[in-house]
Amino acid sequence: MSGPFIENPGPNWQKIIYHGKSAFAVLLSIAVLVGMGVFAYQKVNGAYVSWKAEDDYLGAGGAEVIISIPKGASVSQIGYQLIDEDVVKSKKAWDKAVRNAGDKAKFEAGRFKLKKQMPAAEAVKVLADPANMIRVRVTFPEGLTMSEQWDRVPKAVPQIKVKDLQAASKQPAKLGLPAWATNPNKPEGFLFPETYEVDDTPTAQELLAQQVKQFTTVTTELNFEDRAKTLKLTPMQVLIIASIAEKEVKGKDLPAVTGVFMNRIKKGMPLQSDATVIYANGMKGRLTTTDKERQINSPYNTYKVKGLPPGPISNPGEAALNAALNPTKHDYLYFVVVDPSTGKTEFNKDLAGHEKSVKKFQAWCQAHKGQC
Repeated sequence: MSGPFIENPGPNWQKIIYHGKSAFAVLLSIAVLVGMGVFAYQKVNGAYVSWKAEDDYLGAGGAEVIISIPKGASVSQIGYQLIDEDVVKSKKAWDKAVRNAGDKAKFEAGRFKLKKQMPAAEAVKVLADPANMIRVRVTFPEGLTMSEQWDRVPKAVPQIKVKDLQAASKQPAKLGLPAWATNPNKPEGFLFPETYEVDDTPTAQELLAQQVKQFTTVTTELNFEDRAKTLKLTPMQVLIIASIAEKEVKGKDLPAVTGVFMNRIKKGMPLQSDATVIYANGMKGRLTTTDKERQINSPYNTYKVKGLPPGPISNPGEAALNAALNPTKHDYLYFVVVDPSTGKTEFNKDLAGHEKSVKKFQAWCQAHKGQC
């Protein structure tokens, strides 16, 4: 035998067994309750996560989408728009994200790149930062004619067609031309060359009006009207001179060229500007003209008509406008850009000197076929 044999366990034996069963039952109950608690927590937590997921999208979002926020749209309207486009999941999530953003939740009209099914807070962050706006810009260099400007517009702003610009130009009253514009039916010269931003739904009229407004701003800063009077010219005459000079030369030679024009006008000489003949013939991309082209019967042909043409032949920039207001005082009556690639210009007082300069220009043209 491995131990003593107890023949009679005694009267407490059943009590010991009973209490052992009770302790086991208690432990079992505790285990069941703990298990149920874990199960309940998992269920509640899962339901909470599920509720959050149903309320808002989680993660980085999906495919990119361009959203156009219209002018005057309210925060609620923007929210519903984003829901319709499946960018945010619910109005509740959008409203909460806007509240959390506080003063930063300010939205401007324009186009923005967002993602489908993105968290509402991220959508608010993108839309509230103007730096995220997709900008539509169109640039007009100095000296382009209206038609040359308009050729550039559809490439930068496909919503605006050339025919729309042509139609808008025939309604000058809506463009805000200055009162001294003596050719109000043609905004040539007043479409200031600059880089312009347009909104999401641009119109031809808005673009032209924006250019005229910038022209007015620049000429006001130049005190254009009063300074024209000191030259005994009208503002329109000064603008015309600037538009011709802008087509002929660039940069530092502009004041000297406007000085040549002033000298020829005072002497009653025709300006004889090829730039005006090119305009009269409706040509583009040319530096020279032929004898036949110079015979055209047009008030813009300054080989045949003395004085200034009836209107501007290009849209000059600020430097040309300022040069027309401040022509250099000299005795020159002629000028020739002898090297168009560098802009080198020679000035002469007499025809003999001018013809020598012309030969230099012709030699450049021979060396650069197709550029003159």
